[in-house]
Order: sequence, then structure tokens, then C-alpha cells
Amino acid sequence: MLTPAGALQAFAQARPDEPARALQALLGGKRALASEAWLIEGSGRQDLLAQAQEQGWIECLPRCIEGPDVRLDDFVQHVIASLSGERCAVLASETGFCLGRSGMAQNEAEVLSAAAADFSGFAQRQLRRGWAGAGRYVAFHSDPEMLLPEVSFVPFWVDGVGYWLILRGEPLLNNPALVELFWGIRDAGSRFSPAGPTGVTI
Repeated sequence: MLTPAGALQAFAQARPDEPARALQALLGGKRALASEAWLIEGSGRQDLLAQAQEQGWIECLPRCIEGPDVRLDDFVQHVIASLSGERCAVLASETGFCLGRSGMAQNEAEVLSAAAADFSGFAQRQLRRGWAGAGRYVAFHSDPEMLLPEVSFVPFWVDGVGYWLILRGEPLLNNPALVELFWGIRDAGSRFSPAGPTGVTI
């Protein structure tokens, strides 16, 4: 099963490499994929498993974990709230649409979503210039010590679609809710795929 750190690693690129795609496969069905089934799905995964366990990207669980079994619209506001120290969060599309919010007014959520779209454009311009670092996390601080951010922007991509998680206060990314969010988005997308859900379900 992916840990929150593993989910951030797996879904951090618009065009994931082979290791990232392999990690994403762990969230490819209605249930978490067992390690035995995951290992036989691709070559080189034994080495990746060892690396992922060492890095804390994967944890082995004694039982199978079920994926989110509710509509994405029904649970997203509750999931994203738990990722913010102030329980104020927004899920935005890469193009600037507010897809879900918790703890803040619609107008503020839309302003922050538009800002996320601006950061997407900035990151793409810097990437063309040769700097990939602009496509990572963004944080704004109101105090000169910069101990805790006032607002954080976390980009991620699920099946080629870009999103931003916008969090007020301390970002609580080491939270299983992050895995649940990525899993729920991936499952919701697979329902509209002509080929049906991706990955292997056991």
C-alpha cells in the first residue's frame, strides 16, 4: 500500500516514469493491490519494492484495504480539510477551476484556484527554459522567520490530469487522507474510461 510520501512520489509528474507508473498501479482498483500481484505485473519491481520500502513509500499491511466507496463530490471536502492545519483547503484543476473547498468562502477558493493556474503556467515556462524545480511545491509565508507557511500549493497529476491542493496553515501531508484523495480521483476518472478501471483488482 502506498504511504502519503509514496503517493506524492508516484503522482508528482505529468509524465510519470516507469517507477512512478508502477507505484501508481498500487491504487489501480477497488482494493489495494497485494504485493505478490503487484510484483508479477512488471519487470524490475522487486528492486523497486526494496527501494520503496527503504524510502518509506510503501508499507505492507496485514489485510487488504478497500478504496473510497463514495462519490468524489461527496467526500472531497472532508478529505482535503484534514490535510490543512487550519482545516482550510481547496482542490483545484491545473487550469484554475475550484473542484472542492473546505473552511473558506467560494470567492477565496476561486481566487486561490486561479493563482494555482498561474503557477502552472509559470512552471511550464521555466521547464522550457531548463528548470524543472518550478514545478514542485510553492509556499507563502507572512512571517520573516518562514517557520510555517500561510498558504501552500501542492501540484499532482492523476492519469495525465493536473491538480493543485491548496492548504492554509501547516500542511499535513503525512496523512493517509492524501492517499485516499489520490485514489478517489483515480477511481472516479476510471469510471468514465472506455476501457474501464485501470490496474488490477484483487
